Amino acid sequence: MTAPHRVLRNLAAAFGFALCVAGSTVAGSLVAAAPAAAQSNAIVVEGNRRVDAETIRSYFGPGPYTAAKVDEAWKALYATGLFSDVQVSQSGGRIIVRVSENEVINKVVFEGNKKIKDEVLEGEIQSKPRGTLSKATVQADTQRIIEVYRRSGRDDVRVNPVTIDRGNGRVDLVFEVTEGKKTGVKDIKFIGNKAFSDWKLKDVVSTTTTNWLSFLKSTDVYDPDRVNSDQELLRRFYLKNGYADFRIVAATAELDPGGQGYIITFTLDEGDQYKFGKVDVVSNIRDVSGESLRRSVRAQDGQIYNAELVEKTVENLTIEVSKSGYAFAQVRPRGDRDFEAKRINVVFVVEEGPRVYIERIDIRGNTRTRDYVIRREFDIGEGDAYNRVLVDRAERRLRNLGYFKNVKIVTEPGSAPDRVILVVDVEDQPTGEFSISGGYSTADGVIAEVSVGEKNFLGRGQYVKVSGSLGQNASGAEFSFTEPYFLGYRLAAGFDLYWKETNTTSYTPYGTTTVGGGLRFGLPITDEITLALRYNLYQREINLCNDYGVPGQTTYEYCASSISWAIRDAAAQGATITSALGYTLSFNGLDNNLNPTQGLYAELKQDLAGLGGDVSFIRTTADVRHYTPLINDSVFILRGQAGYVSSWGGDQLDVLDNFYMGPNLVRGFAPSGIGPRDIAPCAASNKGSVIYYNCLNNDLNALGGTTYWGVSAEIQFPFSFLPKDIGMKGAVFADAGSLFDYGGPIAFPGVVGWNKSNFYGNPNFVTCPANSKNPGGNVCVYDDNTIRSSVGASLIWQSPFGPLRFDYAWVLSQAAYDKTQAFRFSGGTRF
Repeated sequence: MTAPHRVLRNLAAAFGFALCVAGSTVAGSLVAAAPAAAQSNAIVVEGNRRVDAETIRSYFGPGPYTAAKVDEAWKALYATGLFSDVQVSQSGGRIIVRVSENEVINKVVFEGNKKIKDEVLEGEIQSKPRGTLSKATVQADTQRIIEVYRRSGRDDVRVNPVTIDRGNGRVDLVFEVTEGKKTGVKDIKFIGNKAFSDWKLKDVVSTTTTNWLSFLKSTDVYDPDRVNSDQELLRRFYLKNGYADFRIVAATAELDPGGQGYIITFTLDEGDQYKFGKVDVVSNIRDVSGESLRRSVRAQDGQIYNAELVEKTVENLTIEVSKSGYAFAQVRPRGDRDFEAKRINVVFVVEEGPRVYIERIDIRGNTRTRDYVIRREFDIGEGDAYNRVLVDRAERRLRNLGYFKNVKIVTEPGSAPDRVILVVDVEDQPTGEFSISGGYSTADGVIAEVSVGEKNFLGRGQYVKVSGSLGQNASGAEFSFTEPYFLGYRLAAGFDLYWKETNTTSYTPYGTTTVGGGLRFGLPITDEITLALRYNLYQREINLCNDYGVPGQTTYEYCASSISWAIRDAAAQGATITSALGYTLSFNGLDNNLNPTQGLYAELKQDLAGLGGDVSFIRTTADVRHYTPLINDSVFILRGQAGYVSSWGGDQLDVLDNFYMGPNLVRGFAPSGIGPRDIAPCAASNKGSVIYYNCLNNDLNALGGTTYWGVSAEIQFPFSFLPKDIGMKGAVFADAGSLFDYGGPIAFPGVVGWNKSNFYGNPNFVTCPANSKNPGGNVCVYDDNTIRSSVGASLIWQSPFGPLRFDYAWVLSQAAYDKTQAFRFSGGTRF
């Protein structure tokens, strides 16, 4: 035994002490000991200034004070974070506790941070103003700040914490930040992929590479959490496309030797592609037959295997069986691979599960969103049978709301073996939206929009938006409100108030002012099918010019010298009120709503006007789009659209209620460039007893039509020689369609008749042509169902400034009175 240990042993024997030796990480002090058998009559506290002595004594509790008890109190005092040093000793039968209190933080300051705002860093650290200064906490905060910067791509960041003494035990805590240069992702590589190209897989993962547009994004830096998420995205993508044996062998990130960025490499083992073989349902519940459940099966024999369809089928079967009174039923998919035929036979086995009930649902972490907003996403409640499928469904719905940064639902044991507690852990995130939009199109000119929105208004889950636009040819304002759970049902209801004013352009020789509002309801019938109901009430007025200051003349007398009598008649009637009730039935089977590559989208719209108001019509439109993936990441898009409108109740159709078509139907034509036109406004010239009209094609006013149809075929393809992140791709297209059957006023009383002539034989001086409608009236309408067609090429750019599209089309067939426009550009953004 060494000499020091013998001394300690002799001291303990002589005074009845058990030594407790502990090292302070802050001050490096060595403390100990209290009487082992005797009870101390006093605990003396020294060095405290802000912490009350009785508070410190309370950590020791009542005697007797053994060495273990004193050691426990010493550790507890350190754990409070109030002290930088604690020393405990014994003197004359008393325990002496000497403390050095931590200083109080007056304020926390960040210096040198330009890329990350103070508010972000304040939310990441634990040191707070008016809190105590803990060196351990400051060190942890320093590492946390470094980690935040590393996740934003700055690996060489340095953070130096400094304290400035402000007297009276107060200090300012300053984090001096040297941000360093950004280290992004130089390249994303895939090894082992044969079925899908690197281009396609880069579209699946969320990580992007660094390029000249990196200042507008944050996904081009190496983030381990994002890479882990990307692995899950890849796995789900392959399982959705039939690769049931897919696995990720490795996912690595290496810094480029030149220090220019990280190279992320995913090593994949795709395996073979499978199709569904025999798909069946087996029910082990006596009163529920498998045959009755087969209509809920989403997968079909011969279809490419899709894990998402399997999950959806399990969900549908679970709900269907629960409707039959078997709330505890469980559905287990069982797959049997046929490796030679590359088929997976799937059997969904339905059986009774354990009888477990939900005792209660605890919601934690929601500082803003109200509890009922979270609870209503559950199809089960407290007291109901526990079903994991429905719980997973609720978790998926909560994630899709966009209200929360994180969502996690776990179970805890209840008060009995057959009871569970559902714990919903969420973390609120900002849901406000402020955007400034800007754009330009050949039809609308330059336009800018400012909007403020909140999709979780007051934590109630309601959506509110206020927007205003100011443009070269159009201006407006709109207020929208949506309640996603109207009257407690999964029924979205909302209303809109809007004002819009359009100006005269080279495509439309008049302006309009529209003021109104509407009510709308949205009801999801299935995951793909949605029914939307609406009611709109609006007032519309035609403005024939911008100057109304001519004494003694009405608007149409002064401004409408080259405008169709049909339009002048509508303007002369003043403001008209439209009251319309309508619906939209839509099917959405797209794989991606923003950038679809596969699937079908179809919608049918109908509106009935005449429930009050000044106009009466029935309008029906249909739009169908189908996306098919081709080789080399190309996508074939086939689209069909049609529409018909007619008046009812004996009223005449208002000219503005016709359809006006152009490049939205057949590219290569000007806005309102297709369909019936009126040549009557052409300048008149007397030739003896015959009135001739000097007409150029630009003078022909578009009157719209009541019937249209159109088909379009387009192939979109990426530019493989360009980086994926640039978002540039090309397209070739072919369009065909027609707009015809003008509906509206033709003749007005008291107007001199028109003489017949041939417009095409005499283009400079013509009368109402023989092939126009109502040659004896004062509205001469060119109107036929000529097929308009075109072919062309497009450049599509998913830019940081929003989607931009450039179309150039060659018209193949047209009516002589149509207006063409070979080039068309449109685009805009939110920033």
